[in-house]
Amino acid sequence: MAGREHRPVVDAGFKLMNATHRAILLVTGGRYPRTLLGMPAVELHTIGRKTGARRTTMLTSPVQYEGRVVLVASKGGDDRDPQWYRNLTRNPDVEITIAGETKKMRARTASPEEKAALWPDIVATYKGYARYQERADRDIPVVICEPRVV
Repeated sequence: MAGREHRPVVDAGFKLMNATHRAILLVTGGRYPRTLLGMPAVELHTIGRKTGARRTTMLTSPVQYEGRVVLVASKGGDDRDPQWYRNLTRNPDVEITIAGETKKMRARTASPEEKAALWPDIVATYKGYARYQERADRDIPVVICEPRVV
């Protein structure tokens, strides 16, 4: 499939952006950035599906409700799912840090009905997600992270 090949420049750009955001968080003690593109900044901690190593990715959350955090696996409209999404489908036990507070969560892909219900609020928060979905040659997954019962 033409859209699914490895794209080193795109992938390097996402890695650089992620590393920059994480470095800023580290230097500022988690005080900045609190928001990105008008949405809460989120550090998603997953377990690598191949390595078993802890992975941290900077994301945004367009919707939060009843203790849940919603993430969009858009990868900027790329035709491939982001690695963080592939990791959490293998191991759904994740941790999410927002505003310096880390919570243990369980991630799951929203059902088509849940995505349809959430999508208007998602694109109202950030219109870019609608453009990403139009551009992508895949259905962009919406992820619902719910508090983990320990």
